[in-house]
Amino acid sequence: MRTKKQDIIAVVPAAGMGKRFGSNKPFILLNGKPLFIYSLEVFEALESIKEIIPVMKPEDMEIGRRLIEEEGIKKVKKIAPGGKERQDSVYNGLKFIENKNSIVVIHDAVRPIISVEMVENAIRELSGYDGVILAVPPKDTIKESKKMIVNRTLKRENLWAVQTPQVFPYETIMDAYIKAMKEKYYSTDDSSLVEFNGGKVKIVMGSYKNIKITTPEDISIAEIFLRKMEAQ
Repeated sequence: MRTKKQDIIAVVPAAGMGKRFGSNKPFILLNGKPLFIYSLEVFEALESIKEIIPVMKPEDMEIGRRLIEEEGIKKVKKIAPGGKERQDSVYNGLKFIENKNSIVVIHDAVRPIISVEMVENAIRELSGYDGVILAVPPKDTIKESKKMIVNRTLKRENLWAVQTPQVFPYETIMDAYIKAMKEKYYSTDDSSLVEFNGGKVKIVMGSYKNIKITTPEDISIAEIFLRKMEAQ
């Protein structure tokens, strides 16, 4: 169970290069607003979140800080510098956390369509586990291949498409990161580092709306979702 002294801190990596997108992805406009601001607004609205630590490329930190101030985000006290890979960036963000008794919510800035309820649900389910992840069952049949030749068809009922936010006790995720860095084990998923360190991770149902903005087409899809949400 979470004790009264435990802070909940959101680490939001926003230092991606956007190679497949062709631009500085966290700063592209979605309905006239920078993409990375959407998730910050959710964490700002969550009373349980004490602090937000965005992670940005060093050359983006000045403009990022200005945009955060313009949008009225008050929980950002500092911005961590991004690294070469996502894992390096999150590690930098974790090192900026002062209270080692915290709970950490890690969320990719390029997933703009999350809700307060989704985050609260993930935090609530953490008790008794080393981590909680949001995920959805894949809709398509998944095949494993080698050199474009199918090896086997995977059983879809056993598969999950992993999302963020992901929630961990600070010491658990930091220990996992230290071990992974020491052993040069890299992954684009935080929970896999906890698994690599022997941890037990629980799956909580996510949302098919919680898409990751990867290509320009994803912006159009996100705009549709946002319009429907605003109309409700």
